[in-house]
Amino acid sequence: MRNFIQPGNSLAIAVPYATGVSAGQGVLVGALFGVAAVDGVQNAMIEAQTMGVFDLTKEPALAIAAGVRVFWDNTNRRITATATGNFQVGISTQAALAADATVRVWLNRVPAAGA
Repeated sequence: MRNFIQPGNSLAIAVPYATGVSAGQGVLVGALFGVAAVDGVQNAMIEAQTMGVFDLTKEPALAIAAGVRVFWDNTNRRITATATGNFQVGISTQAALAADATVRVWLNRVPAAGA
């Protein structure tokens, strides 16, 4: 196919955060969410994985069951179970206890509104 560009498993994006991003952290640019493959300062172009399963930092003291829709809290740059004001990024694949620092998330295509 002549108009095929790439599979889309990772995309080049500009880091939106003033404090930059570290490899393995979530990054939200508009309606595009990915996990940084490398460290980057604000406005640097980095590769971000847009597909796959990742352990991502979650809201402290929050227990998340397996199979729950999870959302990106862009203000605090972490996963939460709260939909309001946040962007849906995927589904938890394993339960995370309140004491856990991360939750395992399957990134999947979600509505731009985060619903």
